[in-house]
Amino acid sequence: MKKVALLATALAMVTTGSAFAADMAVKAKKAPPVVAFDPWDIAFGGAIMSDYIFRGITQSNHKPSVAAYFEPRYNVTKDLQLYVGVAGESISFPNRAAAEIDVYGGIRPTFGAFAFDIGVWGYLYPGGTCYFGGTGIDNAGVFQGAECAEKALLNTNVIKKDLSFFEVYGKFTYTVNDNWSFGVNEYYTPSYLNSGAWGNYTSIVGKYTAPSTVFGSSGVGMYVSGEFGRQWLGTSDSFYGVPAFPNGIKYADYNTWNIGIGFTYKVMTLDLRYSDTDLSKGDCNAFTSDFSARGNITASSGTFVTPINPSGVGSNWCGAAGIAKLSFDLTAMTNLK
Repeated sequence: MKKVALLATALAMVTTGSAFAADMAVKAKKAPPVVAFDPWDIAFGGAIMSDYIFRGITQSNHKPSVAAYFEPRYNVTKDLQLYVGVAGESISFPNRAAAEIDVYGGIRPTFGAFAFDIGVWGYLYPGGTCYFGGTGIDNAGVFQGAECAEKALLNTNVIKKDLSFFEVYGKFTYTVNDNWSFGVNEYYTPSYLNSGAWGNYTSIVGKYTAPSTVFGSSGVGMYVSGEFGRQWLGTSDSFYGVPAFPNGIKYADYNTWNIGIGFTYKVMTLDLRYSDTDLSKGDCNAFTSDFSARGNITASSGTFVTPINPSGVGSNWCGAAGIAKLSFDLTAMTNLK
């Protein structure tokens, strides 16, 4: 009987203990803290390049140039970004403008593998001087002002004091996978370089990004990219008119292309690129008013006379060029946290 009583007591203790354990409150695990979404970000960077080429044409007289930009961004959602920015590049223009200052803004929506960029870009060239010479009266009989009459370029080219203009643009990029992407760009301005001639630029681009392991664990990346574009241009105002076309010249449309290879390491990029156009030296001179343009002194080769370039001087600003560019790009949320 004693054994039975002891067994009953032991069972009661076990049962009671189990009930107490079941009734004890289980301590809940703390949920991870909610990370607040900060929609603001800032991108900024700079570059030094052996030549500043824009749509196949040098902006720095084939000399080295430096650039920098600052771009605040607001992410409405992870797939919709608003942005504004300011950038600057050193240049060597015929009107001796101090620099190129870019002011821009737009919107970047993304739909899966499809990314768009739509905005307005202003190109400002402060500090310029008008070079016209003579009486300051153009071929249409319009007086361009005493300041323009005061100075002239030695090669008889003419250039306005203010070349500032703006473009509206749209870009489309399709990312196939981690390695391949393709895109289309479209830009339009009612007055390219304040010449009075409208401009429309369309290009297709492609980029191949090598796998991250191509250089082992070094952290160095590599890509190959290229672009083919066409620049359509309208007719200038009378400032750039010639005797055959006193009210303005119809600038020559042209094709431009570039291809290059780039190497990346952390925030740094080294880009080596070849660029060219199909513009003739004469039509290039008429379009750029190149202060360094000269006549062709080789009799067997003739001159660079074209219907819109009666002076016969030719420019090398639109020819083949190789560019080496070292740049860095950062964003505050990624690189400064």
